[in-house]
Amino acid sequence: MNIAIITFDNRGTGKCLYNELIDLHQIGQLEISRASTIEFNNTRQDWEVKDMRRHVLFFARTRKECIEWEHQNLV
Repeated sequence: MNIAIITFDNRGTGKCLYNELIDLHQIGQLEISRASTIEFNNTRQDWEVKDMRRHVLFFARTRKECIEWEHQNLV
C-alpha cells in the first residue's frame, strides 16, 4: 500500500502509521510511539494485532491482512 495519511490536532501534533513514503524529519522533531504490534500466535496458528496493553484487536491467517487492518483502523 503506497498511501501516507498524517492527521494533525489543533496543537500541531501529527499522527500517522509510519512508512517511508514521507521523510518525517523534514517536518520537525519526531516522537515515535507504537499503537500496536503484530505477532504470530503459535497455539491458534494465526497472526494477531495487539495494542500496547497486549489486548488482541484483530487476528487473521496472514500478516498482510493484519497490516491492512492496521492501515484501515489505526489512522
